[in-house]
Amino acid sequence: MMTRRAVKRLNDIKQTSMKRLKKWCLTLTVALTALTANAGELQKPTEKPRVLISTDIGGTDPDDNQSMVHLIMYSDLFNLEGLVSSPSFGSGSKEEILRMIALYEKDYPKLKKKNPMLMSPDALRALAKQGRKGLMPFKGYAESTEGSEWIIQCARKQSDQPLWVLVWGTLEDVAQALHDAPDIESKIRVYWIGGPNKKWGVNSYAYIAKHHPNLWMIENNATYRGFITDNDKMELIEEYKGMEADQNRYGTGYYDYAMKGAGHMGHDFAGYYKGVVKMGDTPSLLYMMQGNPDNPMEESWGGRFAPIKHSSRRVFHGQTTENDTIPVYSVVEWYFKGPKKKDIAEDSVCFVATIDKQQWAGYYVGNGQYVLRYSPKAPACLTYSISSPIKLLNGLKGSFVVDDVWPGKPDANDYPLGNHWYSDLADRSEYEGKWQGAKTQRKWRQAILEDWARRWNWLKE
Repeated sequence: MMTRRAVKRLNDIKQTSMKRLKKWCLTLTVALTALTANAGELQKPTEKPRVLISTDIGGTDPDDNQSMVHLIMYSDLFNLEGLVSSPSFGSGSKEEILRMIALYEKDYPKLKKKNPMLMSPDALRALAKQGRKGLMPFKGYAESTEGSEWIIQCARKQSDQPLWVLVWGTLEDVAQALHDAPDIESKIRVYWIGGPNKKWGVNSYAYIAKHHPNLWMIENNATYRGFITDNDKMELIEEYKGMEADQNRYGTGYYDYAMKGAGHMGHDFAGYYKGVVKMGDTPSLLYMMQGNPDNPMEESWGGRFAPIKHSSRRVFHGQTTENDTIPVYSVVEWYFKGPKKKDIAEDSVCFVATIDKQQWAGYYVGNGQYVLRYSPKAPACLTYSISSPIKLLNGLKGSFVVDDVWPGKPDANDYPLGNHWYSDLADRSEYEGKWQGAKTQRKWRQAILEDWARRWNWLKE
């Protein structure tokens, strides 16, 4: 017969064991959750989404070529309806899209054996359309293009699904389509890689935000940064700690791991950033692949986003100084007084401002008002100087500070937005350095690249 002391001791042991078991179960649950996250176990779309791509491929940044390879190799997952060339700068054109399809055609026989559902090269060629070449004027729209008309045509198709317009460059053709056919606003959903593209295409963005605030929009200004390879920062990222070999495999070593010797597309990929994965536009595709596209606030391979009710806009009448602070990614406008010119048409370029070593067009908007519009792509302290044949403008200088939170505190000049405009999470815990929301993308990167590696292997077998 056990003594009371022995019974108490036994109970103490049982309680301690239960605590240890609960702790172990909790640890196991956390580990399994992390493993599941790394494996990319998210809800997949229940049906193939209708997708149209607007890309500045062939322009100044070859990461669109990288993303085009990814798109083509996953074409079985989408009802692809358009490949629109919308180059804001450089020599980008529909022909560059066709060149990428020609490369795919050489690898298609091998890929088709592994996945007969992949689109044929001829089917892809039929979708290539030429959009606007160059940026919009101050008003944000100009003349229709083959690309903008194709967006309208696809959007107006009878379907129970919306048309997802994934924008890898500026919004020029989307703005033109909305201007020419306002009825498509409710028929399309836009996932836009903003940031630098917003800086370049600020006029088209301003037009859409002002005239189409009820557009269903994901404005990804910084979240996409979590997908870009950056081995210099990998050691700071929690997911990569203690994983040196994997870090290189999914960092600068990914080309050797997955693409080297993988057909014509693999060979071509080495010509973009020496094979290092940038693919800053690919998160728009990833969003459609894993997760629930109808709810941007849920986890997805393309990041997680929050609804915003205003798009930041700051207006200054005259020069600014370092005492003037604006939110990052906001639309900022400087209005300067000058002579009332009858020989200058409204919305025409009549001065140039140098900001961050780059030149930006300034416009005459009538009644002696001259305006410069800009959108900063990162936190900074910036200066500007103006050159113009108009004496009152020539030589004007100023500066301003760019804060690191978007969309920032509300301002009377903001663009009010509807119920379906989403953007980067402002939660500080989801920042990666200065990039807002980037951790919501980074956490899926390994699973994404591993999934793609399996498809590259089809070209090695």
